[in-house]
Amino acid sequence: MNKIILVVEDQPEIRKLICMTMDYDGFEVHEAENGDSGLRMVKALRPNIVLLDVMMPGQLDGIQVCERIRADPEIAHIPVVLLTARGQQSDLEAGRRAGCDAYLTKPFSPLQLIETVEQLTTTEPSR
Repeated sequence: MNKIILVVEDQPEIRKLICMTMDYDGFEVHEAENGDSGLRMVKALRPNIVLLDVMMPGQLDGIQVCERIRADPEIAHIPVVLLTARGQQSDLEAGRRAGCDAYLTKPFSPLQLIETVEQLTTTEPSR
């Protein structure tokens, strides 16, 4: 059974890079270009993991999407990895408060991304 990954990232080139990285055995990759469509897709797809950019245009940024995922009992169990260019302590704390499972600072290595996804999709959720 394929694991479903949802990539929510507003920059097409970064989204493509993430999709190419994750497009290997056992992963089915879906894309959203902003927080609004990303949240709708989480509810519709019920992915095994969400890779979520923090800074995006539109109504919802990544922190807000993460908070809404955690507030919805139907999807609250889904692991969320925040991806951001902002790696300051206050940003990391905002991600933790929102309920993210991991936080990767751009630029991250493809190997780091793969390891994080595999770790979060093979362990039983603690929620």
